[in-house]
Amino acid sequence: MELYTGLQKLTIKNSGLRSIQPRAFAKNPHLRYINLSSNRLTTLSWQLFQTLSLRELRLEQNFFNCSCDIRWMQLWQEQGEAKLNSQHLYCIGADGSQLPLFRMNISQCDLPEISVSHVNLTVREGDNAVITCNGSGSPLPDVDWIVTGLQSINTHQTNLNWTNVHAINLTLVNVTSEDNGFTLTCIAENVVGMSNASVALTVHYPPRVVSLEEPELRLEHCIEFVVRGNPPPTLHWLHNGQPLRESKITHVEYYQEGEVSEGCLLFNKPTHYNNGNYTLIAKNPLGTANQTINGHFLKEPFPESTDNFVSIYDVSPTPITVTHKPEEDTFGVSIAVGLAAFACVLLVVLFIMINKYGRRS
Repeated sequence: MELYTGLQKLTIKNSGLRSIQPRAFAKNPHLRYINLSSNRLTTLSWQLFQTLSLRELRLEQNFFNCSCDIRWMQLWQEQGEAKLNSQHLYCIGADGSQLPLFRMNISQCDLPEISVSHVNLTVREGDNAVITCNGSGSPLPDVDWIVTGLQSINTHQTNLNWTNVHAINLTLVNVTSEDNGFTLTCIAENVVGMSNASVALTVHYPPRVVSLEEPELRLEHCIEFVVRGNPPPTLHWLHNGQPLRESKITHVEYYQEGEVSEGCLLFNKPTHYNNGNYTLIAKNPLGTANQTINGHFLKEPFPESTDNFVSIYDVSPTPITVTHKPEEDTFGVSIAVGLAAFACVLLVVLFIMINKYGRRS
């Protein structure tokens, strides 16, 4: 069946089919309808359908033996799985008689029971941890941990195998923060079916500044950042080594999803006063992390250098001295001016008289 990976419906009827390998449909994940009725099947494993999401499974008119191997079919019929509850299924007993499946009674044949030592496991990065999974039942189940995708070093060890209990330890060595939030799953399987239990793994570790980008103009200027840490760290900003206070120009927006904090230090119309070094500080109970980026938004209108300029404050003005003349000098000048004016008037009068009387004579 490996060639038909997209197969959705399969019907095999009246073919004399006697057995099917447990992993025959492993490459056909899209199968939704299977009809195996009117064949010569004597047993069938639930593992055949383990990876499928069946809507309907037809199994009538087969020669199933009444045994623990088909107990799973009886459970599915009771639960209404794959529409088995609408079918008349029978099995053949040890005496050769035909018995309705729902009346089959097999002792010591049930689903495994499972338990774990932790439901939630919290460890620090770099620590070791041991989790125990116990599977019990009859038949005795196989027990194992599913750790696909787990980054931490791990080992499995069966430490107990009593009559009806199968226990297995999972040892995690040098736990890494990459496994924070990972779900560890333990499964117990026997011919009747599978049971599972999960352990939620939480890894605490110090903050890390994953990225801190230079300012980029979007709707506003944004210094984008990504920080990881568990417990989630608190965030603080410094501008040129001094605590940065949010204002109408500068504010922080970010969202937190689990252990990741991502967002922007935003600037609304920044000026050259906002130029400088910006330091992001992330802190939680396990440590502190920081990173600095230089933000340059606008050139200074008047550079600090004064080599080509002369400051008006460097020129000392020449002092002006005002000398006050004595009052006597002012009075003398007034008399002199008055005498001069009188003399002028007298000369004019004499000139007129001489001119007048000179003509008469």
